[in-house]
Amino acid sequence: MEFNFKNPKLDLVFKYFEEISKIPRGSGNEKEISDYLASEGKRLNLEVIQDNALNVIIKKPASPGYENAPAVILQGHMDMVCEKNKDIKHDFTKDPIKLQVKENYLYADGTTLGADNGIAVAMGLALLASDDIKMPKLEVVFTANEEVSMEGAMNLDGSHFEGRYIINLDSEEEGRITVSCAGGVTAIVDIPKELKDITPKQTYLISIKGLKGGHSGIEIDKKRANSNLLMGRVLNALEKEKVNYDLISISGGLKNNAIPREAEATINLDSNDEKQVVNIINNMSEVFKNEFKTSDPQISLEINKINEKHERSLSEQVQSKIIKVLNLMPRNIQTMSADIENLVESSTNLGVVVTENDSIKFEFATRSSVKTLKDDINDRMQLLCDTIGVNLTLEDDYPEWEYAKDSKLEQICVETYEKINGKKPEIVAIHAGLECGLLLDAIEGAQAVSIGPDLFDVHTPDEHIDLLSTERTWDYLVSILGNIK
Repeated sequence: MEFNFKNPKLDLVFKYFEEISKIPRGSGNEKEISDYLASEGKRLNLEVIQDNALNVIIKKPASPGYENAPAVILQGHMDMVCEKNKDIKHDFTKDPIKLQVKENYLYADGTTLGADNGIAVAMGLALLASDDIKMPKLEVVFTANEEVSMEGAMNLDGSHFEGRYIINLDSEEEGRITVSCAGGVTAIVDIPKELKDITPKQTYLISIKGLKGGHSGIEIDKKRANSNLLMGRVLNALEKEKVNYDLISISGGLKNNAIPREAEATINLDSNDEKQVVNIINNMSEVFKNEFKTSDPQISLEINKINEKHERSLSEQVQSKIIKVLNLMPRNIQTMSADIENLVESSTNLGVVVTENDSIKFEFATRSSVKTLKDDINDRMQLLCDTIGVNLTLEDDYPEWEYAKDSKLEQICVETYEKINGKKPEIVAIHAGLECGLLLDAIEGAQAVSIGPDLFDVHTPDEHIDLLSTERTWDYLVSILGNIK
């Protein structure tokens, strides 16, 4: 693919981006991309460390004149969120991402692009491959499994690093320097599956689709619809109207850190009750279209007959528990910061509902920039789960990144930006989780900032990256490195 940037180094950046886009790298499936990164580092005759968590560290000596400058750690994650439109045939375990340029933006074809955080990987490789850029010693670390559990960063050995300046490239807005982020935890609610015998009737599929979705940290303040929560409202509406139906299965969403865009419920229903149910569905459809006319104008709720016969369904008790979990558990924004304007302080996102062989599982991504508020959400979830009679498990707890005001690294980044652009950058905290908190825990005495180009609609098939913003961000990054002496 030809880009023809003014700066030929950007062609190298996107050459690498094309290469990694050919390699499946969904979270938990990073062995191939990890091996590629390690082999590329060796091909460049650089020091390479590949650990058991599949993290890859590649070290490059300082440029002439920078031998005495403090070493810099450049960091991004190698995995990506794998989402696609339902009508797109794509196997994320083996198919390459199909890239396409539209005006000044790079998209995929009906799937997530993986610029989150493939652009960091591409920039890191381009810096490692370049011999004519003035910079201190670089320690480029590509972490694994960030999107699901931050497992790579959690298992990173801080003793591998000399550097104490950490530049994370996982931010998504040019002109902003991120200096703090939320911590998080995955909350998993599990309802053991109980079945009952039923008389086979007509089977119907209730489907919710057309939602925008998005990153559950970055877009949680956009008030976008959550398909799993809406399905909970639909099933509760059927209960309120005393519809006699049997729930066969329910599913929605693919990743707990993405706002789910689609959900489905399969029900068994006497055809005599069809008119009543269709009326309820049509009414709820109008309700949803009104409530989300601004945030999700393409929202769709439908019920359709399907050619399936079922002799067993979920028990009444399990069905009731599902409806209670969907409607009562904490959801969306919980608190806003009183100190930083418009900053979401704590939230929880029900990203995944799945009917498995032996249970119905619900996955929540809970985030907070204040640890005690995260603990409070966990405690409230536990109380509700105890009341409902379901199981709650907490996994992959990672720390918040506290703001270290006016650090030396922040000063360098601010002064560099101002010199290039004639204005100061924004200093921001974000609600999304970055790995900086874990890196700072692992590397004693380190300082961190996060920067990046403009990305849009991450964690959705509409994900795209601004090519001109990427060019400016590259120039900014190179200038920062040149100013660290």
